[in-house]
Amino acid sequence: MQSQDVAPRTTRASGPVVDVEQAEAALVEHYPRLVRLAYLVLPPGLGRNRRVLTAHALTQRALPRGRASASVIPAQATGRDGDPGYSFVRLQVVRTALEAGLPLKRRAWPKRAQLPSLFPQVWGLRLFPRSGGADELALDQHLSTLSGPARAAYVLRGLEKLPEDGVRKVLDAAGVADPAAAVRQAAGVPVQDALLDSPEFDPCSLQARPTDLMRRRQHTKAALAAAAAVAVCGALLALPSGGWGPDGAAAPSYAQNPAARAALDPAKVTKAAAIAWKTSARTDFSVWPARGDLPGDKALLRRALAVWARPGESVQVSATPGTPSGGPAGPPQLLYAGRVDAARVVIFYDALRIVRYAEPVSGTSGAALDFARVDAAAGAEADALVLDRADGNVRYLTAPWVTGAAERDLSKPSAGAMDLGPTGGVTAPLASPAQQTGACTSWNVLQLTDASGTRLLTDLGELAPAHLTVGRPAAPREVSGAAALRTWSPFACSLAAVRSQGVRSVNAWGYAQQTLPDDSGDAAWVCTRAETWRGGGARVLAQFHTPGVAYGAVAAKAEDVAACGAKDPHVLAGVLWKSAAGSWYLLAAGSADTRSVRATGGVEGSAQGNLLAVRTKQGAQAGLKGTLADGRAISGLR
Repeated sequence: MQSQDVAPRTTRASGPVVDVEQAEAALVEHYPRLVRLAYLVLPPGLGRNRRVLTAHALTQRALPRGRASASVIPAQATGRDGDPGYSFVRLQVVRTALEAGLPLKRRAWPKRAQLPSLFPQVWGLRLFPRSGGADELALDQHLSTLSGPARAAYVLRGLEKLPEDGVRKVLDAAGVADPAAAVRQAAGVPVQDALLDSPEFDPCSLQARPTDLMRRRQHTKAALAAAAAVAVCGALLALPSGGWGPDGAAAPSYAQNPAARAALDPAKVTKAAAIAWKTSARTDFSVWPARGDLPGDKALLRRALAVWARPGESVQVSATPGTPSGGPAGPPQLLYAGRVDAARVVIFYDALRIVRYAEPVSGTSGAALDFARVDAAAGAEADALVLDRADGNVRYLTAPWVTGAAERDLSKPSAGAMDLGPTGGVTAPLASPAQQTGACTSWNVLQLTDASGTRLLTDLGELAPAHLTVGRPAAPREVSGAAALRTWSPFACSLAAVRSQGVRSVNAWGYAQQTLPDDSGDAAWVCTRAETWRGGGARVLAQFHTPGVAYGAVAAKAEDVAACGAKDPHVLAGVLWKSAAGSWYLLAAGSADTRSVRATGGVEGSAQGNLLAVRTKQGAQAGLKGTLADGRAISGLR
């Protein structure tokens, strides 16, 4: 094990005060990321099973005991890094992960992080992340050669995207004696930021194997005897005033507080008034009335709430990325309870999530529980929810302000729309593109109409359909009208690339038109950007469409970049293209404010303006550089 250059500090930079509730909110929202951070910083010598359990334990112990001061750590201007609560718990995770790697001989009494975690524990199983490929294995070997502080520096730079100065400040606040040396050592490992997000380093997505079965059998009798002795001693020592009964400071595990009981009481489920949406300034799920033919079925609601709080092994549970799947914190709002096809369906809303419970009409075997994050949803994002999927079709529950619903094939802009109702807020079934297999020849979307106009939503395999828009990132428009539909048409099938990713909205921006060499007509360059409910994980595709071809081709793609978004409405991408005359060209296009484009590497060429066409050969490799009108350099999307 590498020695860790960590020393205790007694002073810290002052910062905003963080209370327990703020820190807990940040920890719950970013829990998978914080556990991944702890797992990567922990010494590989601990073994994968202990690293997994220790990473979870350290993250769960990161809450302050009271109000605390969060160190001011300059970082990228994102919602995550701008949150003092997140900065505090991240610092605690880094500090304790570094402490866990300290040799025991350094201290007369070990720190808590150096000892095996009491919780969580999984008896009889060994847990470890899914195995990655050769690149992930090589990166893990590189990280194992680093000291703890250097490993933390590498992870903070690659996973958290902190600048070098920010990394040094975090390490200094965590108690590292020489942060600059740690940063220099980390710089010796090749930068492979994308691999840090791979399943190889995800301690929340695990595989399980049994422990040593023979040894476990041999020790069973001894463990039972010891447990019986402890139980007898505990019974003898327990006194009425011992403080561990239902009235004591720590209630027994079966005790429930009033809030927990209220959350599971169907009589306390809230319901919005039928006309609340007409008088409220809000257009979100909080003003949806309860619909369906079973909103008064207390037994159904009780089952749904109980499964939500404690789903059994037979319940199929799913959650969109970044969505917590814990029980209700208080009485939720009821949006729907009724029979749909061959199931009874209940939909709740708790201001952060949509929770859908479904059970067969004939019983409760095969129940399903689905979670979707919908915080801050409003307008088009709160227009519809997936009510049921069956036989490749999907039914939607629409907002009370929706006056019309129709099915439209996004890939065929000139085709008409088929009316779907809705009746009682429930649409007729339509073919779901999220469930289609084989070659993509169509992409059915939901077209909704209300007093403000028409909008398009698409099913991407989750409870909340994604909102489709078109136009410049700073001012996207609804996909209504022939021109907007034609923009989306060649790229409809590319939506399959963002299925089941927690997508909130997808915008298509036609950022350039290019006249092709050899009199081959005009090509369109379109950038599609999928934003997620969790904020991170946005996916960007630069796509290229030539005349006479039904579908566009992906020229470049990237994840967690600002390109094509409201914060950075710029993009540059290129593609190798063969003309009808048989000649190969490197074609590139940037957004309108690109003043020059230059090809580097295997292809040399440059052009003034935002378009580039350079003759080359098949298989050529090239890089792209551009200059914006304000003088800023821009690289090709990748």
